[in-house]
Amino acid sequence: MHSIFMQSSSMADSIMSRAATMEIPINSNGDSRTIREDDGLEQVGSRAAKAQWSLDEKADSRDLQQVMVSGPNLNETSIVSGGYGGTAEGIIPTSSIKGSNMHHSGSNQSGMAEEATRGIAVEKFDIMKKWGLNTYKCTKQLISERFGRGSRTVDLELEAQIEVLRDTKRKYENVLRLARALTNHFYSMVQTQHALGDTFADLSQKSPELRDEFGYNAETQKLLCKNGETLLGAINFFVSSINTLVNKTMADTLWTIKLYENARLEYDAYRADLEELNLGPRDAVTMARIEGAQEEYQAQKDKYERLRSDVTIKLKFLEENKVKVMHKQLLLFHNAISAYFAGNQQQLEQTLKQFNIKLKPPGDDKPSWLEEQ
Repeated sequence: MHSIFMQSSSMADSIMSRAATMEIPINSNGDSRTIREDDGLEQVGSRAAKAQWSLDEKADSRDLQQVMVSGPNLNETSIVSGGYGGTAEGIIPTSSIKGSNMHHSGSNQSGMAEEATRGIAVEKFDIMKKWGLNTYKCTKQLISERFGRGSRTVDLELEAQIEVLRDTKRKYENVLRLARALTNHFYSMVQTQHALGDTFADLSQKSPELRDEFGYNAETQKLLCKNGETLLGAINFFVSSINTLVNKTMADTLWTIKLYENARLEYDAYRADLEELNLGPRDAVTMARIEGAQEEYQAQKDKYERLRSDVTIKLKFLEENKVKVMHKQLLLFHNAISAYFAGNQQQLEQTLKQFNIKLKPPGDDKPSWLEEQ
């Protein structure tokens, strides 16, 4: 019995030491807080007495040790900010830590999106700033040229070719306008001849005493109407070719010329800016600005020379194409008009075959029954 009592006493001491360990409170900074000695001894004594009376004398020490060692699962633990036996307000579940991590991840994504948006805004601002600066320099250069105070880069040979092209385009536009007017008037005349021929034919049937006379005139008007439709086909082909030459080929070349003139203005603007900087003081700030202006000037110079080369090439090919097209179209127009007014139907039809012009059959312009539906 004495040995059992000693064993129980040692177990009680172990319980007291473990209870004292579990009662050490931890504050938020990890510092241990002091407790009153009397209260601590009283709590430890009461727990030791209860443990001693509840133990069975024949209990195995290994079972008691297993009871003392067993404790709560680590997955169910909580962080206690107050002392032992404190209220539940100081307990922070581990699930809240996971939620905090998720919130932190969401904050990172939101920060990345905000950073991307800020980067786009800065890029747009830089573009607008560069555009505004370029517009200011070009406007300043244009005003200086208008008032005769600024220098202007001039290619005399190229400028003369451009002026010839613009004058040629104005004259060809006039030819196109007159050819369209001729087409409209001649179409009206052909329609009138067609109606007049039908009227003569009707009167030939209803007037026996003038049947031959009305019949001759009806046949003549029908023949003129047929030849007129053939001539209309030739004139329409002529108008279509001139329209393509003026409003597509020449217009494309003039658009390239416009780009070239804008590049020339920008080139002169940046050249004047660089010359003005070179006349100023040579301190560190000015040298940095001169270096940047030199790079911009070189970029504008390369662009200007590239577009000038494009304009030169396009003007050359346009002149060759214009001569080739107009040679064919003027020959067609002359032969068709001469054959029609000479009354040479065979020569008129041969002219259309020579230039591969196919006339639409009568009534081909009208939509089919399915299209009307």
